[in-house]
Amino acid sequence: MVWTVVYHPEAEGELDDIPVLAERVAIVHAVEKLEALGPDLPFPHQSHIEGPIRELRPRAGRSPWRAFYGRIDDSFVIAAIGPEAQVNRRGFARAVEAAAVRLDEIET
Repeated sequence: MVWTVVYHPEAEGELDDIPVLAERVAIVHAVEKLEALGPDLPFPHQSHIEGPIRELRPRAGRSPWRAFYGRIDDSFVIAAIGPEAQVNRRGFARAVEAAAVRLDEIET
């Protein structure tokens, strides 16, 4: 089964803003893994953050960037893109909060 993964429009912009092309490509590859495996995607490629929010961990966690997503019905929504927590704790927290708000807006 191939899972549907969509980007929130603001997350698309955040992906485009990542300054290093190789890091943008790594996120796209992580999204492709999510499309292929869905909820069976194992750690270290994804992990739970809080509530319904999970993070995609490009390059098995070796990337300084994360894609924050949630599941809505049979689809996954990439709701925000942000830095890894140890690289930029405040940026990470902002991205997680943005993902929560965006997912909530979609669901309501």
